[in-house]
Amino acid sequence: MHSVKKTALSPLAITMGDAAGIGPEIIVKAHQQEPSLLHNSFVVGDVGVMRGATKIVARDGQPAWPVAQIAQPLDALDLPPRCIGVLQMGAALGPVSAGVVSAKAGAMAGECVQWAADAALRGEICAMVTAPLHKEALHAAGPPYDQFAGHTELLQDRAARFLGKPISGVPVRMMLANAELRTVLVSIHISLRDALVAVTFDNVLQTIMITHHALSRLLGRSPRIAVAGLNPHAGEGGLFGREEIDVITPAIRAACSQGAQASGPWAPDTVFMRARQRPDRVGEFDAVVAMYHDQGLIPVKYLGVEDGVNVTLGLPLVRTSPDHGTAFDIAGTGRADASSLIVALRMARTLCNAGGAGGI
Repeated sequence: MHSVKKTALSPLAITMGDAAGIGPEIIVKAHQQEPSLLHNSFVVGDVGVMRGATKIVARDGQPAWPVAQIAQPLDALDLPPRCIGVLQMGAALGPVSAGVVSAKAGAMAGECVQWAADAALRGEICAMVTAPLHKEALHAAGPPYDQFAGHTELLQDRAARFLGKPISGVPVRMMLANAELRTVLVSIHISLRDALVAVTFDNVLQTIMITHHALSRLLGRSPRIAVAGLNPHAGEGGLFGREEIDVITPAIRAACSQGAQASGPWAPDTVFMRARQRPDRVGEFDAVVAMYHDQGLIPVKYLGVEDGVNVTLGLPLVRTSPDHGTAFDIAGTGRADASSLIVALRMARTLCNAGGAGGI
């Protein structure tokens, strides 16, 4: 695998997300609320949109921060305090209506992600933190962006191209985490019917091992991984389905033989509570491997979307994201909460210091 060389001075890039959503606003708010965390960072996006976002946020009584256009990532290291650096992607975007799906906004959002991914792979930035993009706008943008369901698939494609591998040669997984719970998904943005088919020995084993390697870097020890069952009561000994017996249990045993500290399959209606970290009790597990998207994301988001962070595991780069979407319903109002983006920024810094989120 290619080596991605970074230095302590490598800046961090924040992709703007969809210009019609709350991404630009929460980026400005994150700068205002955590200026030291945003030191040596810059935005990949549109200068005009970011300047507009500073004015929107200023409506809440916050001072409008200056926005400076930079020519290259290292220029971010020379920015004065309380200044937002923006690397302009292509021509100026022009006016975009807040909360309205726009093909041109979708195209710019996709271009920003592609540029940041390539820069991270080349070692020009230490990490990328992605503000939310809108899947419908991304699709409306047309080729090449309409072939991707979202960030994860787009990043996987860029990494595979960089490494000279097929997509299947760069397996990635989505981890959603907050202060109380981490969950990693066997499958992501596919229908539930297809997600059930995706519960195979290879996919479950691969998910456990990606989780093991990524969290070992983050925690400095072998993580305790709980594997959720697919069926109610984890199949109840085969009464409610045989996936636990025929697929999941053999995958857990294979993972343990490869050094992972994995257990299960556990009943999915209780395993997340057992893994929950609380002030008065330590959770039994460091992470839960969930069999499909909603099985894993509902408990994490219930505990607080504003504190959640999305980490893509298995990539040869560090990528984190807030655990929410573009929030078109409040875009342009200045009411968006930057908490999840701030958590994503902190996680990105932690992962950079720990040596990466997975596949390096």
